[in-house]
Formats: sequence, structure tokens, C-alpha cells
Amino acid sequence: MRKAAVLFPGIGYSVERPLLYYSGKMARAQGYDVIPVPYSGFPKKQAGSHDMLLKAFQIGRNEAEVLLKDAHLEACDDLIFFSKSIGTAIGASYADNHHLDRKVRHVLYTPVAETFDFLKGSGIAFHGTKDPWAENDAILNTCRRCKIPLFTFDGANHSLEIGDFRTDIQNLEQIMETVWDYLFSGM
Repeated sequence: MRKAAVLFPGIGYSVERPLLYYSGKMARAQGYDVIPVPYSGFPKKQAGSHDMLLKAFQIGRNEAEVLLKDAHLEACDDLIFFSKSIGTAIGASYADNHHLDRKVRHVLYTPVAETFDFLKGSGIAFHGTKDPWAENDAILNTCRRCKIPLFTFDGANHSLEIGDFRTDIQNLEQIMETVWDYLFSGM
């Protein structure tokens, strides 16, 4: 049985940052092949510009195609996409385009609204109430409509952090425990 976990980072949030680092470590501990998608070449300034975000999405999506072309994800029996920010839209689009929706379980860290234009599979989402990249009510309503469990963190930013290291570590632990329960508690 082939199991793979794909890590789709955000623009400034690499696979070495806590959410994706520990997700990859968790998947590896459960016997998954972990495949990072280290796309690059994003426009320098995205904040507040829908056109620049669209351009970044297109760049990331094209690079994901190239980087994953030999991964043979369709042959996997168990497939997880861990994604962060714009990576949530890239991962959902990739799954949709390759007809992997029934196979993939998505873990969406701070999803952007465009993610839900593509998302057809199952998943779980995490959102900070002070995330400037995603409007709270829109994420809440879209997750509800798509039947995606949403876990929110009061005062947390786009990295799901509030700035107090103790609280940030406690929140990270809670997030990882929730992801573990969602993905592996039935194993």
C-alpha cells in the first residue's frame, strides 16, 4: 500500500516552518512518503493585490505540475495534502485537475478564499481571526457550505500565531493533535 503526503507551502511560509514541518514529521512517522513542493519565483509584493495573488497562484500551480509529474500520486492508496495559505488553493486545484478528489484528505492551514473554488474532497481547516488574507465570515460560511470542519484561533494571524510564544506553542500543539485525530485516530 503506497501512502504519500504532499506539502504545499505558502508564499512566505516554507515547509521548514512549524505547521508544515510537524505535519511532514507526523506523516513520516505513520509511514507516508513525504513530498515537499518547493515552488518559487513568486511576485515580490502580493498583499492587497488580487492580480498579484492570482499571478502567484498560477506560478505555484505550474511549478506543482512540474515538481509532481513523476510522483504518480494517482497510484497512492492513501493521500494527504498539507497546505498553507496560497498552497491550499494550489493543492486543491492540483487534486481537482488530476481527479484525486476522492483520494485526498486535505489539511488546510489558513486557506485563502480561492481554495474553495477547487476543493471537492474531504478536509479540515484552521484559521486565525486576525488573518488579514482571509475574511472570517467568508471562511466560516464557505467551510460550513463545503462541510469542512473549521478550527479558529482567536487573535491569531496568517501564521496561526498571536505573538506570545507560550500561547503559540500551545496552539501549535492543539493544531497538531487535531490533525492527528482527523487523519490517524481511526488507524
